[in-house]
Formats: sequence, C-alpha cells, structure tokens
Amino acid sequence: MPLHGGRAGREYFGRNVFINCPFDAEYFALLKPLLFTVLYLGFAPRIALERSDSGEQRIQKICELIRVSQFSIHDLSRLQSSRKNEFYRLNMSFELGIEYGCRHFAVDHLRDKRCLILEKGRFDFMKALSDLSGVDIKNHGSDPARLVRCVRDWFVETAGLRGVEGSTAIWYEYNLFAEEFYSRRLAEGFSDEDLDMMPVPEYTGFIRDWVRARG
Repeated sequence: MPLHGGRAGREYFGRNVFINCPFDAEYFALLKPLLFTVLYLGFAPRIALERSDSGEQRIQKICELIRVSQFSIHDLSRLQSSRKNEFYRLNMSFELGIEYGCRHFAVDHLRDKRCLILEKGRFDFMKALSDLSGVDIKNHGSDPARLVRCVRDWFVETAGLRGVEGSTAIWYEYNLFAEEFYSRRLAEGFSDEDLDMMPVPEYTGFIRDWVRARG
C-alpha cells in the first residue's frame, strides 16, 4: 500500500498500523505472527521493511509511516543488551517518541492516534524508560502465542473491534497458514533461505491472499 497524504490519506488512516520492532533474525519468530494477526483482524501493517529505496532517508520514511497510521505497535523487548559491551537498542524507543509527539502536538485527526507498547517481561521498561510509568503496557515473554493475545485483545480494547475470534483461534489460524505457506512455497521451488529472508511485502501478500481465501 503506497503512502498517501491529504484527504486520500485519511481514507487509509483508520486501517493503518505502524509496526515498530527489531528486525533481527531472532525476532522474526514474533514478527510473522504479529503481521498475520494485524492482517487477520482487517488492518494494514505499515513497517519500514515494506520498501527499500536507497535514495530515501530511513527516518523520513518512518515519520511518514507514523503520520499515515492511526494505530501503532511498539515492541520494546530488545531495550536490554544481551552480550557484554553490546549497546542498548534505542531505535524502537526513539520511534515511540516520534509517535508520542505526533499524537500530542497534533491539531487535527492525528490526535486520534492510538498505540500499543509491548515488552518482554512485566515492568522491564521501567529500568530504561521510567517516564512511561503509569502507561498501560502488555508483556509477551517472547512467546508468539502470547503476543497474538496481546495484539488481539488490544484491538478489542482500543480499536473497538467486536465479534472477533479469540486469540487461541487466531493462533491456530496462523499455524495453519504457516504450514500451508511453507509446504506450497517449497513445492514452487522456494528454498528454506528464500522463505526465511522473504521480503515483507511478499510475505504479507501471501497472508492477504490466504485470509481472503479463507473468508
């Protein structure tokens, strides 16, 4: 989905969900069900990996994705370094700050923005971002099924979704999709590496087609 500004942009605004998360190989086990859940619930994930233009500054792309998305999901579970001499990862908290400023200094429809903050363990964020004290944050424990529950329940609580399937059913649907996706792609000549490194737009396209066929 291309970026849109002005009146046309507002038509997509209420369905767009900006995804702010790590992009390392380990996190892909969480990113894939996260993308699936957003699409399954009828929304459009917007993520920096959706396109690659060497002539475009990454921060400008991120700011535009935030601007055109009423909803956003910020996973801060990688704030803590895991190895000696490793720096904290600040990109996710920086992008959350852009989202916060966009919402609170806006004078138009951007004031209707809503966000979900995720963390690994309960109150982990307090050790790095004490300014968020008192903010509702959900923790997924790096468990994909638990992440699906966090995201699904947040859309019910915040986006006003009603009559949607429970998180257990959505998790089952994701696993069914993943099984069919891998078996069909391997039969089409894709390798395991192709599937692990598949571009996000291509992967979300397969999810859209599968969800549409199921509906």
